[in-house]
Order: sequence, then structure tokens, then C-alpha cells
Amino acid sequence: MSAFSRAALSLILVLGVALGAAGCVYRPNIQQGNLLKTEDIDQVTVGMTRSQVRYLLGTPMLANPFDPQRWDYIYTLQRGREKQWDRAHFIVRFEGDKVSRVEKPDMPSATKAGDSQAKAPAPVAEPATTATPPPPPAAAQPAGAPTPDGTTH
Repeated sequence: MSAFSRAALSLILVLGVALGAAGCVYRPNIQQGNLLKTEDIDQVTVGMTRSQVRYLLGTPMLANPFDPQRWDYIYTLQRGREKQWDRAHFIVRFEGDKVSRVEKPDMPSATKAGDSQAKAPAPVAEPATTATPPPPPAAAQPAGAPTPDGTTH
């Protein structure tokens, strides 16, 4: 066998091994956020203080500096090469230092078999009261707009 054919055979063998191993790259699971149990989420009730919620659920993943009355607890999990992500989203809204409302916009309905941290579907909680917000101050109303007592400026 000539040196050229030996080099060509070696190159083909190396390329074959490289192509065969390319599909065997390990992709780890990627978890981000707060993994919350359904039992803990169900314990959050209207009237709890911020410190009670923080003790129960931990520090929120997102605390919006522009809306300090809202805490977002978000959890995502990407399993290896799967395209679909598992996602859970839980929102706690405050008025002052007390919980005024909880929202569950993106809670999982079912998990894969064998998942030890299964979560049951959670219904969306309605606000405790249907109070209307107070009218804006008179300075914020346009000229000629009626005030709450019926007079105009």
C-alpha cells in the first residue's frame, strides 16, 4: 500500500469517527428560576405580608423596579435536546405591604412520567375585592373634564 492511500484511508477513518461522534454530544438539563411546590403556592393568600411571602416562596426571580407592587416567580427547564421548555409563572401583587392578588398565568398542566417534582394544574385566583381605583388628582385631569362631583374646570 502506498503512503498516499494510507493517508487517504486514515483521513476517511478520522472523518467517519468525527461524524459518528458528532451526534453523541451531551446536552445537560438547564434549570432557571424558582422551583415552587403547588402546596406552597396555594398557601399564599390575600392579606399576607411581603416578608411572609418571601419566607414561604423565597426571593422572587423578578422584582420590577418600575412596579415594586409586583413580584414574579418564574421557572424554566430545558431537558437536553428537547425543543419544548417546561415553564411555570406565578405573580404576586401587593397593595402597600399586603398581598392584594395572586395570578397563575403559566402553570404546567402535566409533567413527564418519572418527574419527581410534579405540579398539579392551578386555577387562577380572582382578586379579593373589586374596588375601583380612586380618580386622578384634579391637576392630572385635562381642562374641561368633569370632576367626580360633577363640576368642570
